[in-house]
Amino acid sequence: MTDSYRTKASRAAYIDQQLEELYRETPIPLDHKDAYTLLVAVLLSAQCTDKRVNLVTPSLWALADNPVAMAQVPVAEIQAIIRPCGLSPQKAKAISGLSRLLLERHAGAVPRTFEELEALPGVGHKTASVVMSQVWGEPAFPVDTHIHRLAQRWKLTAGRNVGQTERDLKKLFAPERWNQLHLRIIFYGREHCTARGCDGTVCGICTTLFPDRQRAVRTRK
Repeated sequence: MTDSYRTKASRAAYIDQQLEELYRETPIPLDHKDAYTLLVAVLLSAQCTDKRVNLVTPSLWALADNPVAMAQVPVAEIQAIIRPCGLSPQKAKAISGLSRLLLERHAGAVPRTFEELEALPGVGHKTASVVMSQVWGEPAFPVDTHIHRLAQRWKLTAGRNVGQTERDLKKLFAPERWNQLHLRIIFYGREHCTARGCDGTVCGICTTLFPDRQRAVRTRK
């Protein structure tokens, strides 16, 4: 590690600058039409690639793209369409259940608070964070496997789980940077600092921050 990047704060500042230069635009990787379709798409992305979700959702939206219509679709029909995304029994039940709850509790609208979102079936903190940040513009830092991996490679966290990683990253970066930065880290993790293509000793950011690193960095789950 060079003296210039010995502290977490210095590394965070360098990473933020580099990623902003690489990714001026931060489009949401999941295709969607509105808050509801983004909510469902994020739910489907659990343990599944965004690319696969984007291949599946057009058929799902053709069947139902709003809670009123989706609540009328049998769970088995939802499951048949989303099967390629994995975990289809649980996800189909969650999509059906959250659609009904949106109608019963929120007049069919996607709620605007973490508490209300996380009360919906199949909606955890990460999914709620994506909706809060990308739909409502609230500062949030959803941590997926890419962010968790890179934060450890860049020594921004020693967290053994995504919850700790999220807390550590929020301390390092200003809230107004969170919504775009979490997407920029994901983009970089997919293109440059990949799970197999870089072990903490290959990509540009890793080699700049840790030019003397000899051993691969193993991601703590």
